[in-house]
Amino acid sequence: MSNHGGASDEREESNDGGGSTDDEPVEHPIDGNAVVLATAKASVGPGRMRDLLVAAASHLADRREAYRRRYEVVHDDDETLVFLVPEGHWADLGAELGTTDREADALRRAHEEHLRRLGSVHDRREEFEHALGIREAVVITTD
Repeated sequence: MSNHGGASDEREESNDGGGSTDDEPVEHPIDGNAVVLATAKASVGPGRMRDLLVAAASHLADRREAYRRRYEVVHDDDETLVFLVPEGHWADLGAELGTTDREADALRRAHEEHLRRLGSVHDRREEFEHALGIREAVVITTD
């Protein structure tokens, strides 16, 4: 399976883009390469990005079942669920989390990039790219 930040044992910030100390695992589900790309595109520092991803992961985990009932699941494995949500969803989530517009955009980009990476791994890239043209992605841990 792909390298999910929250599912791997990677503990070096330089390896996963989300980073953590050497003594604690990464606490978000986003693929490390997706984090690096989103961080660069959104102009948010790596440390701040990690904090945003951890806060979003906690917020979303509490709402997992509501997302299951309301939104389409496009990927489901032992580690994550990926939902397609309406455009503007991350702006609303950012407001709930108290982020700036730039930080909410960084979170959106990270979750979308994670879905693109899954699309490449599972030969669904074109399908996911098309979906991201009209919706946004939300990645939530399964446990």
